[in-house]
Amino acid sequence: AASQVAALPKVRAALLDLQRRFAHQPAGAVLDGRDIGTVVCPEAHAKLWVDADVEVRAARRHKELQAAGDPITLEELTRQLHERDTRDRSRKDAPMKAAADAILIDTTDLTIDAAVDKARAAVEEMLARSE
Repeated sequence: AASQVAALPKVRAALLDLQRRFAHQPAGAVLDGRDIGTVVCPEAHAKLWVDADVEVRAARRHKELQAAGDPITLEELTRQLHERDTRDRSRKDAPMKAAADAILIDTTDLTIDAAVDKARAAVEEMLARSE
């Protein structure tokens, strides 16, 4: 649903200021989203682009949904993720893409702990470079 709403320019414009104000709080913030590093906070000192193969993302999400009692099939969920990725990459306003200065973390073959460790190390490296 967020992907479909994000394609509406008026909604995007209304949320952009709110997201930026949140990000610039004195204590700072961690934001997650498909255009945070390119549109919302392009000046951020630490940017990660976290990705995984669509089949792996679908399997992970399917496991979560099954635990919650959702009957969606893995095939349907994979199809939905493909559609969402295509829609987000091709939208006119703020298409989904990694920021040029983001560090890519491919979690396809990583456990949650390994992904967190890799992200932490990447953020520490980026923040050290920005000082």
